[in-house]
Amino acid sequence: MFRRPVLQVFRQFVRHESEVASSLVLERSLNRVQLLGRVGQDPVMRQVEGKNPVTIFSLATNEMWRSGDSEVYQMGDVSQKTTWHRISVFRPGLRDVAYQYVKKGARIFVEGKVDYGEYMDKNNVRRQATTIIAGKKLIMHSVSGYSLEGLA
Repeated sequence: MFRRPVLQVFRQFVRHESEVASSLVLERSLNRVQLLGRVGQDPVMRQVEGKNPVTIFSLATNEMWRSGDSEVYQMGDVSQKTTWHRISVFRPGLRDVAYQYVKKGARIFVEGKVDYGEYMDKNNVRRQATTIIAGKKLIMHSVSGYSLEGLA
């Protein structure tokens, strides 16, 4: 009795219907990123005409590994790679907290999703950009030892 209306609603949103048994196939997917690193620049707030403002900053993450086969630790055995990420914060409450409190050099944890986009630069050349869209949580750790958790 209850099942029939639910299936009718799902059929409106699901485009793939299995031919084998005429049953609906609902697929879930996941786009989640967790980053812990240091802020590379003070955040800037930008607003494109007709759109909501966004707070943007860069975040550096480091990857370290031992490059030698030696059993004894030596300073030259450790290699490091730094990766830079562009963080965009759209959520109104979190956007304002990030703009006000995130500063260059701060250690911060960001949870969000990866977004691949395109834009036209000043010379009308199409460019690709990878951005991390911050979700509901930014956890900041200040130099003084206090931590601030921003939730929107």
